[in-house]
Amino acid sequence: MINRRAWVQYSAAWAVVAGLASTPLMASAADMAPDAMIKQLSDEVLNTLKTDQSIRGGDVSKITSYVDSVVMPNVDFRRMMASAVGPKWRTATAAQQQQLQDEFKKLMVSTYAGALHQVSNQTISVKPVRMQAGDKEVVVRSEILGRGDPIQLDYRLQKTPGQGMGWKIYNLNVMGIWMVETYRNQFQEELNKPGGSPQTLIDSIAARNKANAGK
Repeated sequence: MINRRAWVQYSAAWAVVAGLASTPLMASAADMAPDAMIKQLSDEVLNTLKTDQSIRGGDVSKITSYVDSVVMPNVDFRRMMASAVGPKWRTATAAQQQQLQDEFKKLMVSTYAGALHQVSNQTISVKPVRMQAGDKEVVVRSEILGRGDPIQLDYRLQKTPGQGMGWKIYNLNVMGIWMVETYRNQFQEELNKPGGSPQTLIDSIAARNKANAGK
């Protein structure tokens, strides 16, 4: 049996790969409903994990290549990072903001890569979204069905205007725990230390990534 911690890690991995393994949304899909978008991404995850053994096996370099090539059209990664860092995000230089995003991406990939092998014949049930015309932010609720009890997996999305418009993920909730808030608590510990700054946070995350790479 997989314990609760492993299930949380696996579910988060599922969510990460939902962004990684999906193809960028085509322009004609810009007006796709947010629940339909999540369903499409989730279905593609299953197909990818069945055919790509490198991703299924947690190959960090392969997963990272997917992040670099396809995650950005589907996720508002900048908003995710800014929210996780909090007010000190605004004090960071443009270069530091980019470094924070790069190191955070590495952290997410390395954290969840090891859980991907647990994905087998699970399915995902996406619940219809209740929203009003003109809503720009929504929560899409879903469940992963498979071994044991269903796993809650919810997404927060916003609709972005202009080029690349469409619904983009900026936070996710695994079994009642919102990912951005969890990282924010961790990051605040570093930022609130004497001398804490965006640069010390970059250095801290980079050190964790280096340690993870050496395992």
